[in-house]
Amino acid sequence: MTANANEVTSAANVAVADLPAHGVLISDVAAGKVRSLLEQEGRTDLRLRVAVQPGGCSGLIYQLYFDERLLEGDAVREFDGVEVVIDKMSVPYLDGASIDFEDTISKQGFTIDNPNAGGSCACGDSFH
Repeated sequence: MTANANEVTSAANVAVADLPAHGVLISDVAAGKVRSLLEQEGRTDLRLRVAVQPGGCSGLIYQLYFDERLLEGDAVREFDGVEVVIDKMSVPYLDGASIDFEDTISKQGFTIDNPNAGGSCACGDSFH
């Protein structure tokens, strides 16, 4: 537990501009949705964190959530006021991926188009 606290503390003192960039893109529509959600929450201190974790029926799952922390090794890019943060372990899995937001009669939510995914399960929630 102490290592994580140290990671957060050491990264908190680093300016976002000093962190490495990543190769993930976010569409204008998705960035707008993130801004809208943050405005609804009244929070300007949060970033969109994208991660890859073990799980799902194909082996890996995407996680998207708001995070106020910057951890050691994080990579960050800003898209029209929206900071997208990726942890160092997830960067290779997500390089070249693009995040979009769909709002149609059949689907609503964020989507990730990832050229590194070798395949996905039938439900589309996990990949390998």
